[in-house]
Amino acid sequence: MVAVTETFPVADQGDWMGDAPADFGSLLSHAFELGDWINNSAFAAEYVYWKQRVQQDDEAHRIIKQFDKAKEAFAECERFGRFHPDYNAALERVYEIEASLDRIESVRRYKQAEASLDELLGEISRTIAHAVSNSIKVPDNDPNPKGCGNGGSCSCSSGGGCG
Repeated sequence: MVAVTETFPVADQGDWMGDAPADFGSLLSHAFELGDWINNSAFAAEYVYWKQRVQQDDEAHRIIKQFDKAKEAFAECERFGRFHPDYNAALERVYEIEASLDRIESVRRYKQAEASLDELLGEISRTIAHAVSNSIKVPDNDPNPKGCGNGGSCSCSSGGGCG
C-alpha cells in the first residue's frame, strides 16, 4: 500500500492539478468526490429504487427461494458432471425459474438498472485507466473479453503479449 504522504509524478495528460505532484490524499479525495457524483447520479438512483422494489416484492422473494433451491440441486448434480442422471433436468429447472424471475417487472427493471450502472462504472474505470496508459487492463463483467490475451481482437503485433 502506498503511504498517504508519498507523491507521484505529474501525469502527462490532463491539467486538473497544474504542475503540482499528485499526493495520495488528494487522489483519494477526488476518488471519493467521483464516488459521490456516481451515488447522486440517475443511474444509481434507479438502481437503488428497483433494488428496494425487489426487496418489497413478495412474489419475487418466493421465486428467488425456488431459484436458490434449484441452483443447489443443480450444484449437487454438477459435482458428478453432466453424466449425472438428473443433470439436464436440474439445469432446465434453473433456466425455467430464472425465466419466471425475469417476467417479474421489479426483477427485470432491477437487472436493467444494475447493467446500466455497471456499464457506467466500467466506462469510468476504462477512462481513468486509459488516461494513465492504454495498456492497463480494466476488469469488467462483460462475458465477451476484448483485447490482447483475452481471446479478443487486438491491433498489436506482439502475438498476444501486450498489456
